[in-house]
Amino acid sequence: MAKAWLAKFSWEAVTAINAQLCETKNALHKPTSDGHEEARALWEANHSNEMSWEDAVLLCRKCHKIAPFCFFNGNTFAAISKIALKSADGLTVMDRHFLEAISAHIVAGTETPEERQQFRVLLEKVS
Repeated sequence: MAKAWLAKFSWEAVTAINAQLCETKNALHKPTSDGHEEARALWEANHSNEMSWEDAVLLCRKCHKIAPFCFFNGNTFAAISKIALKSADGLTVMDRHFLEAISAHIVAGTETPEERQQFRVLLEKVS
């Protein structure tokens, strides 16, 4: 189902989430010189569009891989996916838990083939 999953996350919100994660871990919060503008432009061009949940997760993954911040890029975009998934309907508590975890692994690029298969099954339940 197409939905504007990430619309409420402006680039300023993305930056604030990263800043909070960095502060919690006493890490430097700073944009990278290589990836920040590229990730910002990609995010701003796409985050408010209607898209499938899979496309929303893949946008988060792309931005994570571009590495717009010095630290916690994966955690930042995984947190966004977790928050965004709260607006999904049609999921049991257990399905939501699994989809949150698998989505975070996809954002980080660490999903297993079994998780990818389970992700596809769960996508059919998301609305």
